[in-house]
Amino acid sequence: MTVTIVGSQLGDEGKGGIVDLYGDAVDIVVRYQGGDNAGHTVVEGDEEYKLSLVPSGAIRGKVGLLGNGCVVNPRTLFDEIDGLRDRGLDPDVRVAQRAHAILPYHRVLDGIEEEAKSDSDLEAGTTGRGIGPTYEDKVGRRGIRIGDLLDPDVLRERLEYVVPYNRAIVEDIYGMEAGEEFDVDALFEEFSEYGRRLRENDMAVNAGEFIQSRLDDDENVMFEGAQGTSIDIDHGIYPYVTSSNPTAGGACTGTGIGPTTIGQGEIIGIVKAYLSRVGTGPLPTELKGDEESEDLAHYIREEGGEYGTVTGRPRRVGWLDMPMLRHATRASGFTGLAVNHLDVLAGLDEVNVGHSYTLDGEEVFTMPPTTERWGDCEPNLRTFDGWPEVDWEATAAEGYEAIPENAREYLDYISEELDTPIYAVGVGPNRSETIVLERPFDR
Repeated sequence: MTVTIVGSQLGDEGKGGIVDLYGDAVDIVVRYQGGDNAGHTVVEGDEEYKLSLVPSGAIRGKVGLLGNGCVVNPRTLFDEIDGLRDRGLDPDVRVAQRAHAILPYHRVLDGIEEEAKSDSDLEAGTTGRGIGPTYEDKVGRRGIRIGDLLDPDVLRERLEYVVPYNRAIVEDIYGMEAGEEFDVDALFEEFSEYGRRLRENDMAVNAGEFIQSRLDDDENVMFEGAQGTSIDIDHGIYPYVTSSNPTAGGACTGTGIGPTTIGQGEIIGIVKAYLSRVGTGPLPTELKGDEESEDLAHYIREEGGEYGTVTGRPRRVGWLDMPMLRHATRASGFTGLAVNHLDVLAGLDEVNVGHSYTLDGEEVFTMPPTTERWGDCEPNLRTFDGWPEVDWEATAAEGYEAIPENAREYLDYISEELDTPIYAVGVGPNRSETIVLERPFDR
């Protein structure tokens, strides 16, 4: 059976925690897109694990696979694996041979390109990890894949083609000096060593075949998306987007497993009980513009720890945006929802939701297709009575009915508007602080 985990908003919804929550029944966790720009935090007891590339299931001792839709920085990969081993874990991580490798020059290009956009409205707020330039090389058919690292002759040939190309971008287009990141000999030495380690540890696999063989043996596979629907390259607020497809369709193209298989499983949309994001671009329900809103945004940011896992940057904060969630539900076909960070809103006198937008004098219920038109939208807010601060760990232990009544009304509203049942409610960072209503692998 398969379960696909999809961020329904702008990323930072707590997907890693839900992957970890359902991890007991999983045999393999597969990341299907993105790279080490996808920070996720897993808390187990007193231990907190901050990962940016290794799939969350590694904390539970499951096989983790980075699919062909990912871009993989071998430096980050082995640093995370070695760090987990230093903490007493033994992660079993495989990498698709068709996945593309991030090289040092990609990070240089990322920084240069973002700096060039910094004085315009086109700045995407990237993490600077080289994700975009790596996908550009992939689409331009000049990328270096994980499988290329396994064969020194192929690696050398690829480097001698692509490095001068990217060096020319730095020197001829941006008029800057290309540094050691563009040294073919040094890159060959470092990355052929990564290839040796991948080869000797049997880490590089044919992803689709690897996953299908496990499904044929009736094993459970969880597909883990990074980022969120509204920064999907095709379905998000372009150009303030990531370079891949976090939506459920990305689980097919990013792994080699067909839509009939993905569609027969569960697709769970992860929802943060409010909205947050890093970067520029419109955000209709953002809390800003007056002292009261700014104070409220600061309160939620501090209570929710709304700082980027990868960058540490403070996130912008807004009320829940239902048109965004309706868009995400349609784009991925959610069969269930997991709502996180409900506890962060506790103690507020009232909680607002962007129920719909007003655009050109008309009420609309989903996101317009262009970001410029989304920026013209004014939110129509629906107000809910707030709920008190309670002992959330005790509440989680007692179950759904122990959630304060007003908070349950808020959850019921979300479920009814999206015509999708709630499978889990997160009321704290620990695994024990999530209320589980449905276990998808048991259905």
